[in-house]
Amino acid sequence: MKTIFISIPWFRPAYKAGGPVQSIANLVDSFTDGVQYRIFCSSTDLNNEPLLNIESGRWTDYNVYTKVWYASAKNKSETLLRLVKEEKPEVLYIIGLYDWHFNLVPLLFCEAKKKIVSVRGMLHPGALSQKSWKKNIFLRSWKMARLHKKITFHATDEKEEGFVKAVFGPKVKVDIAGNFPRKLLKAPNITKQYGILRLVSVALISPMKNHLLVLNALRRTNYKVTYDIYGPVKDMEYWNVCLDVMKKFRWNVKVNYHGNLEPRFVNEVLQEADVFILPSKSENYGHSIIEALSAGLPVITSNNTPWNGLAESGAGKNVELTEDAVATAIEEFIRLDKKQYTPYQQAAIDYAASHTDHAFLEKQYKRMFEL
Repeated sequence: MKTIFISIPWFRPAYKAGGPVQSIANLVDSFTDGVQYRIFCSSTDLNNEPLLNIESGRWTDYNVYTKVWYASAKNKSETLLRLVKEEKPEVLYIIGLYDWHFNLVPLLFCEAKKKIVSVRGMLHPGALSQKSWKKNIFLRSWKMARLHKKITFHATDEKEEGFVKAVFGPKVKVDIAGNFPRKLLKAPNITKQYGILRLVSVALISPMKNHLLVLNALRRTNYKVTYDIYGPVKDMEYWNVCLDVMKKFRWNVKVNYHGNLEPRFVNEVLQEADVFILPSKSENYGHSIIEALSAGLPVITSNNTPWNGLAESGAGKNVELTEDAVATAIEEFIRLDKKQYTPYQQAAIDYAASHTDHAFLEKQYKRMFEL
């Protein structure tokens, strides 16, 4: 039995940090052959909100194969160093790049036979364009310290492997292993009416997710649309701009912001919608997109996610990031009646199934973890 020690800023029941939390939760639930996991994370959620119903400062059971240590703010790094020394893991799996306690401390000061840094979309050009000067200084420091030569990077696909090598050079070691998805229940065969559309987004509120683009596109329609938005606000300045646009809608467009959504309620929310929309500037994976597809919900998204070819599969639309393109895609779904809409539901389920190969994913992780 090989011990995989995972250092990540947030873990369940935290959920507001989005994809990386879901990725690791899916991993420890799906890949259990020959491994045991020890997860070191914060006792808070994003924005330092305390987690409820946890015990900090001790190992607690998450599942049969996984124990979690929820660290309080005091002596966080010292605790991590002690726990890694006690557990003696074969693999130290570091999730992220920029956090001092959860990324840099284990990278610099902890010992393990193999250290893996999972970049989780942080080296995508779209991600690097946000607060770019800070990230450029940080990444230059990495290279000056030659840290990238002492570790293995984890990329979720060949495209992300290219982003890693574009930043750290073509000779760095990169293991590719995709994300395990969480399959949701099929949505009911709802009655879709011509001229009416129910849209939903589940994502962090930030420029990367492009809620503002959707809102501006919706100003062009004369049909009746309801748009439900779920997710924590990561960028308040951006969200204030969105709120200003929302005030200008006419009677036919209704936008509802519901705030945070716990993962256990995602399926219920998706079953109340006609179309999932998230035209992201970039997605390393996009858990909410594949979850929506697996639940039988067609998707409108960009060309900057792993989920392309939606139109060809009859499962949705991949659009350019312009108001015209997003508005056109929305309008196409508005004009569908129930008979025209129903095939999209099965096509979405088929698309999700065809893009998930658990046996192949297991082989990738066995190779990366050297099992």
